[in-house]
Amino acid sequence: MSLPEGYGYIPSSLITIGWVLVWQGIMVGRYRKRAGIEYPQPYAEKAEAKDSTVALRFNCMQRAHQNTLESAPVVFVSTIVAGLKYPALAAAICVAYSFARIVYTIGYKSGQPKRRLCGSIVSNLSVFGLLSIATYAACQLLPPC
Repeated sequence: MSLPEGYGYIPSSLITIGWVLVWQGIMVGRYRKRAGIEYPQPYAEKAEAKDSTVALRFNCMQRAHQNTLESAPVVFVSTIVAGLKYPALAAAICVAYSFARIVYTIGYKSGQPKRRLCGSIVSNLSVFGLLSIATYAACQLLPPC
Protein backbone atom coordinates (compact mmCIF):
# COMPACT_ATOMS: atom_id res chain seq x y z
CA MET A 1 0.00 0.00 0.00
CA SER A 2 1.34 3.42 -0.90
CA LEU A 3 0.36 6.77 0.53
CA PRO A 4 -2.20 8.71 -1.49
CA GLU A 5 -1.36 11.89 -3.32
CA GLY A 6 -1.70 14.79 -0.92
CA TYR A 7 -0.82 12.75 2.20
CA GLY A 8 1.91 15.33 2.90
CA TYR A 9 -0.83 17.58 4.22
CA ILE A 10 -1.37 15.17 7.11
CA PRO A 11 1.89 15.74 9.04
CA SER A 12 1.64 19.47 8.38
CA SER A 13 -1.84 19.58 9.89
CA LEU A 14 -0.87 17.44 12.88
CA ILE A 15 2.00 19.78 13.72
CA THR A 16 -0.55 22.55 14.29
CA ILE A 17 -1.85 20.62 17.30
CA GLY A 18 1.67 20.50 18.71
CA TRP A 19 1.98 24.27 18.43
CA VAL A 20 -1.39 24.77 20.13
CA LEU A 21 -0.34 22.50 23.00
CA VAL A 22 3.00 24.28 23.42
CA TRP A 23 1.25 27.67 23.48
CA GLN A 24 -1.29 26.38 26.02
CA GLY A 25 1.50 24.97 28.19
CA ILE A 26 3.31 28.31 28.20
CA MET A 27 0.07 30.07 29.13
CA VAL A 28 -0.59 27.61 31.97
CA GLY A 29 2.89 28.39 33.34
CA ARG A 30 2.24 32.13 33.19
CA TYR A 31 -1.15 31.85 34.84
CA ARG A 32 0.25 29.48 37.49
CA LYS A 33 2.95 32.01 38.38
CA ARG A 34 0.45 34.90 38.57
CA ALA A 35 -1.83 32.85 40.82
CA GLY A 36 1.01 31.63 43.02
CA ILE A 37 -0.03 27.99 42.67
CA GLU A 38 2.95 25.82 43.56
CA TYR A 39 3.84 22.54 41.88
CA PRO A 40 2.68 19.76 42.05
CA GLN A 41 -0.78 21.20 42.79
CA PRO A 42 -2.66 20.90 39.48
CA TYR A 43 -5.38 23.47 40.24
CA ALA A 44 -6.19 26.26 42.67
CA GLU A 45 -8.44 25.08 45.48
CA LYS A 46 -12.14 25.87 45.14
CA ALA A 47 -11.97 28.53 47.87
CA GLU A 48 -8.94 30.16 46.21
CA ALA A 49 -10.69 30.29 42.84
CA LYS A 50 -13.81 31.73 44.45
CA ASP A 51 -11.85 34.51 46.16
CA SER A 52 -9.32 35.27 43.41
CA THR A 53 -9.95 36.06 39.75
CA VAL A 54 -6.29 35.21 39.06
CA ALA A 55 -6.70 31.74 40.60
CA LEU A 56 -9.96 31.19 38.69
CA ARG A 57 -8.28 32.16 35.41
CA PHE A 58 -5.42 29.76 36.18
CA ASN A 59 -7.94 26.95 36.69
CA CYS A 60 -9.67 27.83 33.43
CA MET A 61 -6.39 27.93 31.52
CA GLN A 62 -5.27 24.65 33.05
CA ARG A 63 -8.61 23.05 32.15
CA ALA A 64 -8.40 24.30 28.54
CA HIS A 65 -4.96 22.70 28.22
CA GLN A 66 -6.05 19.45 29.87
CA ASN A 67 -9.14 19.25 27.69
CA THR A 68 -7.05 19.64 24.55
CA LEU A 69 -4.71 16.90 25.79
CA GLU A 70 -7.75 14.66 26.30
CA SER A 71 -9.00 15.00 22.73
CA ALA A 72 -5.69 15.26 20.87
CA PRO A 73 -5.01 11.48 20.68
CA VAL A 74 -8.36 10.86 18.97
CA VAL A 75 -7.64 13.69 16.53
CA PHE A 76 -4.14 12.37 15.79
CA VAL A 77 -5.25 8.79 15.09
CA SER A 78 -8.35 9.86 13.17
CA THR A 79 -6.41 12.31 11.01
CA ILE A 80 -3.79 9.68 10.12
CA VAL A 81 -6.41 7.03 9.27
CA ALA A 82 -8.81 9.37 7.45
CA GLY A 83 -5.84 10.75 5.52
CA LEU A 84 -5.18 7.35 3.98
CA LYS A 85 -8.28 7.87 1.83
CA TYR A 86 -9.08 11.57 2.12
CA PRO A 87 -5.86 13.45 2.89
CA ALA A 88 -6.93 16.99 2.01
CA LEU A 89 -10.23 16.69 3.89
CA ALA A 90 -8.60 15.11 6.95
CA ALA A 91 -5.88 17.77 7.04
CA ALA A 92 -8.40 20.60 6.67
CA ILE A 93 -10.54 19.30 9.53
CA CYS A 94 -7.44 18.79 11.69
CA VAL A 95 -6.41 22.42 11.14
CA ALA A 96 -9.97 23.53 11.89
CA TYR A 97 -9.69 21.61 15.18
CA SER A 98 -6.46 23.46 16.02
CA PHE A 99 -7.95 26.87 15.31
CA ALA A 100 -11.05 25.93 17.30
CA ARG A 101 -8.85 24.97 20.26
CA ILE A 102 -7.26 28.42 20.11
CA VAL A 103 -10.69 30.09 20.14
CA TYR A 104 -11.74 27.72 22.95
CA THR A 105 -8.65 28.57 25.00
CA ILE A 106 -9.00 32.33 24.54
CA GLY A 107 -12.61 32.15 25.66
CA TYR A 108 -11.95 29.84 28.59
CA LYS A 109 -8.90 31.68 29.96
CA SER A 110 -11.02 34.82 30.30
CA GLY A 111 -12.29 33.39 33.57
CA GLN A 112 -15.80 33.17 32.15
CA PRO A 113 -16.10 29.51 31.08
CA LYS A 114 -19.17 30.12 28.91
CA ARG A 115 -16.94 32.05 26.51
CA ARG A 116 -15.36 28.74 25.46
CA LEU A 117 -18.55 27.48 23.80
CA CYS A 118 -17.91 28.66 20.23
CA GLY A 119 -14.50 27.00 20.15
CA SER A 120 -15.92 23.96 21.91
CA ILE A 121 -18.65 23.44 19.33
CA VAL A 122 -16.27 23.69 16.36
CA SER A 123 -13.61 21.48 17.96
CA ASN A 124 -16.19 18.85 18.94
CA LEU A 125 -17.63 18.85 15.43
CA SER A 126 -14.07 18.48 14.10
CA VAL A 127 -13.42 15.49 16.35
CA PHE A 128 -16.71 13.88 15.37
CA GLY A 129 -16.07 14.54 11.68
CA LEU A 130 -12.54 13.14 11.77
CA LEU A 131 -13.62 10.08 13.72
CA SER A 132 -16.49 9.44 11.28
CA ILE A 133 -14.30 9.82 8.20
CA ALA A 134 -11.58 7.65 9.79
CA THR A 135 -14.13 4.93 10.54
CA TYR A 136 -15.36 5.01 6.95
CA ALA A 137 -11.79 4.96 5.60
CA ALA A 138 -10.84 2.08 7.90
CA CYS A 139 -13.81 0.06 6.61
CA GLN A 140 -12.71 0.77 3.04
CA LEU A 141 -9.26 -0.55 3.83
CA LEU A 142 -10.53 -3.90 5.10
CA PRO A 143 -10.05 -6.85 2.75
CA PRO A 144 -13.23 -8.24 1.20
CA CYS A 145 -14.84 -11.12 3.08
